Amino acid sequence: MNVFIQEIVDAHIAIENWLGRGEGELASLMARFAADFSMIAPTGACLDYASLTGFFQAQRGSRPGLKIVVDDFVVLAQWDNGAVIRYRETQGENVRGSTAVFRLQEGQIVWRHLHETALGK
Repeated sequence: MNVFIQEIVDAHIAIENWLGRGEGELASLMARFAADFSMIAPTGACLDYASLTGFFQAQRGSRPGLKIVVDDFVVLAQWDNGAVIRYRETQGENVRGSTAVFRLQEGQIVWRHLHETALGK
């Protein structure tokens, strides 16, 4: 499997564990994201690294039974130290189309930018 797609899968497992069961370490979860991370949520809200950290701190274990499915991956671009990947994320009735920008940083894949759009059911 493409290493950037594998990161999407692994990150969503970690997020599901964090939000759904309160499992994991915040530092390990946040290490997946670049210090200059940015995100556009389905609501149009813009988040940076600090606001994403605050979100995860406040939401630990807040969604018991959460199941996240990621699929329909498309590699839009890939280069030596990064990639842009489009995928679908499903959380119950909520379905999102997401585009993520990744970069390699000190040998680790980190999320640089994420744009999520709500999709019809």
